[in-house]
Amino acid sequence: MNTIKPIVIKNGIEAEELKKFIGKKVTLHGSIYKIRKMSGFAFILLRTKRAVVQCIYSEEFSTFALEELIEESTVKIEAEVILEERSKVGYELRLLSLKVLSKPYGEVPVVIHNKLVEASIDTLLNYRPITLRNERERAIFKLQEGIANGFRRFLTEQKFTEIHSPKIVQMGAEGGANIFSLNYFGKEAYLAQSPQFYKQMMVGVFERVYEIAPVFRAEKHDTSRHLNEYTSVDFEMGYIESFEEIMQMETSMLKATLEFLKDSYQKELSILNISLPVIEEIPTIRFKEAKELVAKEYNRSIRDMTDFEPEEEKLLCEIIEKRTGSEFVFVTHYPSSKRPFYAMEDLKNSEETLSFDLLFRGLEITTGGQRIHNFKEQVNKLKKRGMNVEDFKSYLMMHRYGMPPHGGLGLGLERFTSKLCNQNNVRYATLFPRDINRLQP
Repeated sequence: MNTIKPIVIKNGIEAEELKKFIGKKVTLHGSIYKIRKMSGFAFILLRTKRAVVQCIYSEEFSTFALEELIEESTVKIEAEVILEERSKVGYELRLLSLKVLSKPYGEVPVVIHNKLVEASIDTLLNYRPITLRNERERAIFKLQEGIANGFRRFLTEQKFTEIHSPKIVQMGAEGGANIFSLNYFGKEAYLAQSPQFYKQMMVGVFERVYEIAPVFRAEKHDTSRHLNEYTSVDFEMGYIESFEEIMQMETSMLKATLEFLKDSYQKELSILNISLPVIEEIPTIRFKEAKELVAKEYNRSIRDMTDFEPEEEKLLCEIIEKRTGSEFVFVTHYPSSKRPFYAMEDLKNSEETLSFDLLFRGLEITTGGQRIHNFKEQVNKLKKRGMNVEDFKSYLMMHRYGMPPHGGLGLGLERFTSKLCNQNNVRYATLFPRDINRLQP
């Protein structure tokens, strides 16, 4: 009698890694992803932590009835890993015994075990706890984990300190009407539009800081690119000599992160059929020149010289890619009228700011620039805009008591993920989207 205990695999395993257990018994846990009944046997796909593993059921070696298996049941299996050269992975996993941990109480409302979840975006999102179990859907968010990990690794290596700023604030960093208000023990408070004020303050403490956290915008936009809650990747750095240093830091961050994905997330890249962009240097163009270039190339009239239209962003990216091969482009020197009160103006032209956006595959994914660090200069700009200086007393504290030249940026994690996956709607790259129509699930 064979009394050798099977090797217990608790924390998930890649399908390819099981090959090292050929000739041995293993125990795995997971969910029954798909059952394909054949003549005299069945293929059972087991969805584990990161992989979908193919098992074989047969009355010849399985000690339980096939009827015990129901799709989306959670199970613990014992299987024998057998050499099989005809298999893509070089082995087959023979199901020996089974312990059912739970069974579904109803039929799954959406077919999730095909390559794609063939459903409308509303259906996809309405049944999000279920549709995310699809191998391709969950790969999007495993990849998003990799993007965030890549950013963290790079910024830590560059001696940035990770911070966690408050999300309930007394006033919005961006101002305007696109801010959510709430009752805070009888006082009016708001959900943070950005960690802007706090990351600037922390430059005076740590010199270089970053945060990856949610931000909230009460914008009543119902478009494929807008969310009312999204994850912002922010960093701020002090003792800079020019705002170009921030752009250089982002370029290096993106290059390092794409390399990290290539090394550590090849499985998800393969499932999603993603070809990673190659970054050497990211081209740069001034805002005014970019507007004029798009107008000239596509014979378009310029309707707004203070901001881009979404179509202009797409067209500019097309031009830049044709000319340089880059799928990224920095647009610099945005008009002062369209940038926040803390944006530093160009000494050569006060109508322009030392700021930038980064466009990727036709969409703005980053906004950044140099900030005003001088106390009197910041106070004067607030007054110039008709803003009440007293309202910004706590913010101005850092300026009053000395700040180095500094600047930073905010990158939308969902937007970047979406464009990396070549999606046409940012909601596909958002775990549980919050927009003007959606508050559940």
